[in-house]
Amino acid sequence: MQLIDIGINLTHASYDPDRDEVIARARAAGVVQMVVTGSDLESIGRAVELVHRFPGVLSATAGIHPHHATDYSESTGAALRSWLARPEISAAGECGLDFYRNYAPRDRQLAAFRAQLEIAADSGRPVFLHQRDAHPEFIELVAEFRPRLTRAVAHCFTGTIEEARDCLALDLHIGITGWICDERRGRHLLEVVRAVPADRLMLETDGPYLLPRDLSPKPASRRNEPMYLPHVLRAVAAARGEAPEKLAAQTTRVARAFFGLPGVA
Repeated sequence: MQLIDIGINLTHASYDPDRDEVIARARAAGVVQMVVTGSDLESIGRAVELVHRFPGVLSATAGIHPHHATDYSESTGAALRSWLARPEISAAGECGLDFYRNYAPRDRQLAAFRAQLEIAADSGRPVFLHQRDAHPEFIELVAEFRPRLTRAVAHCFTGTIEEARDCLALDLHIGITGWICDERRGRHLLEVVRAVPADRLMLETDGPYLLPRDLSPKPASRRNEPMYLPHVLRAVAAARGEAPEKLAAQTTRVARAFFGLPGVA
């Protein structure tokens, strides 16, 4: 099986001691390509450096996470436009709204999100979207820009079936993580993944976060990494009543088409 991890925060400091080994373990587990999340200007630059080191294996996104919305300015927007013109970048984002943490004021989050949707529309790049506890405002803004966006994915989707239907009504793709493996908070995703059309479903780890809770044996570290993506695949496949091999092939095709990734022999 070949898998693609569409969301991995590979520039995170927790990977500094063994980043190359993390990539090697992922590839040994069948994760043949990974999209490295760029969530501020510094992480975008580091993600692009990694793409240069692992061409054909890594790609990157370029955006400003809502946690960093206070830092967004005209010069930030100009830098994003420049990054999005480069071949190492496969999507705009991570951008969106996070009213759960509220690390940035809501008005600044909304302004930065609107500005980045405008940039994504102008660039013709797909969009890697973040939303937590801000569904009504998120849907309203995405709906406004959706006719001008090529493709968009609700990354790390953890919402309700009703919220999933709102996203699907806007022709969004849905990214599913190991949250589905959390018996405390993720059981509702079993229904969600059954409702997502096969041509709009993708898989991700969002590492180093969201280590699947039901891994056995339990890893010594709570750090998540792409080698655990097959575990997420099996959970999603079981919920959908599909063979893991079939779902792996389908989600890989979808991810390649969404991000414009090359095939891997």
